[in-house]
Amino acid sequence: MLDVAKLRLLRAVIATGSVRATAASLGYTPSAVSQQLAALQRDTGLRLFDRIGRGIEPTSAGRTLAGEAEQVFSALSALDGVVDDLRAGRVGSLSIGYFASAGATWLPPVAAALQTEFPELRLDLRMTEQRDGLELPDIDLFVDAPGIEHAPHADVHPLVDDPFLAVVRHTDSLAARDEVPLAELAGRRWIDNDLQRGACRRVLLDACAEAGFSPQFAVETHDYQTAIPFVATGIGITVVPRLGVGDLPPGLTTVRLSSPQPMRHIAVSVKKTVADHPAAVRALQVLRSVAGP
Repeated sequence: MLDVAKLRLLRAVIATGSVRATAASLGYTPSAVSQQLAALQRDTGLRLFDRIGRGIEPTSAGRTLAGEAEQVFSALSALDGVVDDLRAGRVGSLSIGYFASAGATWLPPVAAALQTEFPELRLDLRMTEQRDGLELPDIDLFVDAPGIEHAPHADVHPLVDDPFLAVVRHTDSLAARDEVPLAELAGRRWIDNDLQRGACRRVLLDACAEAGFSPQFAVETHDYQTAIPFVATGIGITVVPRLGVGDLPPGLTTVRLSSPQPMRHIAVSVKKTVADHPAAVRALQVLRSVAGP
């Protein structure tokens, strides 16, 4: 492999026309420059200079090699610029994992801030509700719960506690109440809203078990925004984290739950390798802002 430093000397000697002038401008001795040029000739197997009196004259091969090396120097200069930009967070990529309700609510302002402040940053958004077997993204929003193992190469930051609410019709007897003990929903027909059977489901079922019952699911749907309109038909109620409620259809409202209050704990993990990246720092700031207290 050719030595870049030797190629730089070759270019400098051809530009100045003199070993002595090159040595003086670069702070080397003439002997050191000559030794490096001789080593480059051995490395390439080419005659790069001819001796003319006390001086040297580049051969055609020497001029060609120096000319082609300009592409190398341009690429290295561009690479130096990339390194500077990466330090400043101006280019590169950042991957953010999310689950559906957090993605719909929080990621648009995060993406908008990053694209404005780091316009050359490539943003990779990934749905990561099922984390098993997936490579951990640089930043990952997830529902934390007992038994979930945190990757050792990432820092976990609690973000917000998200209570579950009962979605009922305005005409339901529960609608006029500020708060309803969870046990009062034991005899109701429920509309399922969870496909993954993951951390959110465990939080809700554990709370119901603490209240002394298991929900009676009349209809199975696979997400919050599909389940909620079913409530308007009178089939049953559904229980959804506050973040997943969104805009309710006409005729529906939410009621707080208690005794116990089902609560999911939302956290964000940040890989230690990107923790100091300006874009990652900014993303975490925006997430904390939009998540609220």
